[in-house]
Order: sequence, then structure tokens, then C-alpha cells
Amino acid sequence: MTSRPRSKTGNAIDRWAGTRWGGRGTALAAILAGAATIRLVGIQYGLPFGNLLNPDEQSIVPRAWKLVHGGGGDPHWFDYPTLLLYVNAPFQAWQGEPSYLTARIVGVVLATAAIAAAWWLGRRAFGTASAGFVAAAAVAVCTIHVAYSHAAVTDVPLTLGVAASLALLVSGRLELAGIAIGLAMGFKYPGVFLLVPLVVAGWKQWRRLAVSAALAVVAFLASSPFIVVHGHQAWHEAFRVQRLARDGWLGFEHDHIAPIAFVGRLWEGLGPALVVCGVGLVIALVRRTRTDLILASFVVVYFADLLTLSAHFDRYVLPLVPALGALAGRMRSLAPVTLLLLVVPLTWSIRDTKELTRTDTRIVAHGWIERHVAPGTRIDAELRAAGRAAFAPAWPEARLRSEPRRCPPAPARHPRRRGHGRRHGSCPRGARSLSARGRLLRRPSHEGAACVLSPGRRRSRRPVGRGLPALIGGGSSPRVRIPAFRLEATDA
Repeated sequence: MTSRPRSKTGNAIDRWAGTRWGGRGTALAAILAGAATIRLVGIQYGLPFGNLLNPDEQSIVPRAWKLVHGGGGDPHWFDYPTLLLYVNAPFQAWQGEPSYLTARIVGVVLATAAIAAAWWLGRRAFGTASAGFVAAAAVAVCTIHVAYSHAAVTDVPLTLGVAASLALLVSGRLELAGIAIGLAMGFKYPGVFLLVPLVVAGWKQWRRLAVSAALAVVAFLASSPFIVVHGHQAWHEAFRVQRLARDGWLGFEHDHIAPIAFVGRLWEGLGPALVVCGVGLVIALVRRTRTDLILASFVVVYFADLLTLSAHFDRYVLPLVPALGALAGRMRSLAPVTLLLLVVPLTWSIRDTKELTRTDTRIVAHGWIERHVAPGTRIDAELRAAGRAAFAPAWPEARLRSEPRRCPPAPARHPRRRGHGRRHGSCPRGARSLSARGRLLRRPSHEGAACVLSPGRRRSRRPVGRGLPALIGGGSSPRVRIPAFRLEATDA
């Protein structure tokens, strides 16, 4: 009597049961589960206000919501390409108003996919499970990736596109890589630098290279079709954003030069594991195999572009993390050491995420205003500069809002961050204010203005002075003077 052949699923289960820890699939599942958990903790920070965690969310979520609520497919806005708007739009269809929580959950899914793509990149690049494990772990615990995974912004989806594109390139699937590159560009314009490793991978395969490049263009235009319709506007807005990054934002004027600044951002993201990543990059530049050249060419070209920027935001280095993680994982003998070093950024990420479980001080102030200030009362926000107080007039029923631009470094939360506190778009001095129904108060243009209300992360929440509000006279109606919060760092 012959037994029936077992199915593929049964054989897979048998193989898993025969291993001590469940095999490579279990390791990947554990990384993804842990990464998703740390990214879901604090995901409601700042809600229902959509600009307290990361001001760029206001550029994405309301426009995605409008696409499926009578706005049509044309966003009429091209600071970023429109693929992320289209990804979010279907999940906004049943929402009565823009849902930042829904968009953030979509962001967590994309972030988890980026970690899986990093695993795939490491495995395809160097053919070992340890390389995939190190690459995935590097992305999973990177403090910058964890931070921006909590917000519905473009940087984490771009990282997904970069990891998937590089994995396809090292696998020799040029045509699919071209499509992935186009989609990466559809998330954010810097995805265009993936064309360099595409040329490296397709060198002397001119026909395949031409087809792949054409597919990249087609995929980009398919993901952001109205760039063609509004070509002049899209060109102007895209280059305006790039020009601002090159000119610099308020707060970076005392920063180090770009090479030191961006290496510092990478250190903040990866900690001492960055040293192993650097060793892997040097080995790649020396050995110059096909895989080495693909990964190293992207890292070198992308970092060279960063050197032209005067705005040193930490999120700009995110696309480098999957490639650096894969290069670190190439040295199988050092894999245990690298994983041990990645415990350091893991602890940093946990500490940062813990702060997101607290209530933003601006929400506390907003609640106080709604409970104690009568509707119709005018509110003045005090802004101090050069020892003088200036008052910005508000409107009735004022609500908290933060202005997203020109952010200087926030006070350090602990010695490791001293002078490098730009997290989640961070708090700009003189750019936080109260607004009424979406209208901003007058925004001070001077650098020395103090924050009116700013996020509390391991800082004192006591306002300047004794009482929160002090009624002051003047004008045709009573005004409420809201003293500025002094949010000082505490070394814990």
C-alpha cells in the first residue's frame, strides 16, 4: 500500500518543524512583528491634530482624502510626486474627514514592507541568510526609520522603493527593476538616483538597459500622471523644494558641513553598527564585483547629492540604510557582532517611541482653552525676540496648529542627541502658533522668536510664569495672553 504524496505546504511545515528555531522564515517573521509593534506604539500621537507629530502630514493626508471626495485625480500640487496620495486615497474613501490615523497605519504597512525588502536585498546580494537578517535588522531598528514610520510622509515609502529596486538589480531583473525605480520616483523625486545602479547593472546590455529605463519613465508617469498635464507647475514646484533644501532651512546655520552632518545623522540612526557598514562599503569599493558596484554606486551617488544640501534633515539619509545594511551583512563572520551593535539603536528607538505615548503639551493647552476661554475671545500668542514681546492677533475659537517650515534643532533629550534634535520635523522657534479654523497667526520672520507651544519630549511642561493664562485688556474685546512654554531638556 503506497502513501499519498504530501503537499508542498506539508513539506514546508515538516522542514520548519525539523529546525531548532523554525528556520529563516521564522526569523524574518520575528523581525517584522517586532518592527511593526514598535511602529504602532504611539501612532495616535498628536491626534486629532494632524500636524503636531510631523507637519508634512498636512501636505499628504488632506489631499489624499480630497481625491476620493469630489476632488478628482488631479492634486494640483507637486512638491512631491503623487503616488503616496494615490496609495492613501482608497483608505480615505469611507472617512468623513481626513483620517491621519488611517494614513499612519498605511505608513506602518509600507515601513514593514521596506524591512522585508531589505531582507530580500541582503539575501539576493550575498546569498546568505545572515546578510538578509542584518539588512532587515538595520532598517527595523534604525531610529530615523522608526520615527518616520509613525507619520504619513514620503520618506519611508521611498526607502521601500530603494530596497526593492536594488534587490531586483542585484538579481539581474532589469526590466522589473526599471518599474520599481519608476515607482520609487513616484514616492519622492530623489528616487531618480536609482538610475545610476540601473546603468551599472545593465552595462553592455544596451537593449535591456534602454527598455528598463523606458519602463522606469513609464512607471513614474503612471504613478504621477498629472505631472505631464501640469508640466510647468510640476517642474517649478519640484525644483523650488530642491532649491530650498540646497539653500538651507532656519536652524542649520550653525550645523557642521554636509559630510560631517549627514554621517552624524547616520550615526544617530544606526549607532556603532555604522562602522561595520562603512567597512562593508570599503570592501565593495575594493572588490568591485557586479553586486558590489550596484550597491556602492547608489550609496556614493546618493551621498554625493546630499553633500550639496545645506538642510541636513535626518530623513534624507533613510534611502541609504537598506544598502548599508546589506553591505554590513556581507561579512558573515561579523554578523553576530553587527546584530549585537544594532541593540544600541534599538534601545534609542524604544526610548523615542515611549515619548510618543505622552500627551503633546499643545493639546493640553488646547483643552485648557476650550474649557476656560469663552467662544469669540481673541487670543494673543506672545513671541519674544531681542528682549521684546510681540503679540500676534488671533481669531475667535482659536485652535492649535504648528507651522511646518524652517526648523532649528530642538533641545537635546539626552547627551547622545545634544545639538541634533530634529525629529519628526521638530519644533521651530517662533513658528508654532495658534490658529483659527486653519488660518495661521502671523508667523515671525526673525530667528530669535521663542516657541509659543511646542511638543514635550522629556522636557519640563511648566509654563513661563505662574498661571497658564493671564487676562489682559485692550481692543474692543477681552484678550487672553498665553505665555510661551519654556520646554527645557532634562538629562535623564
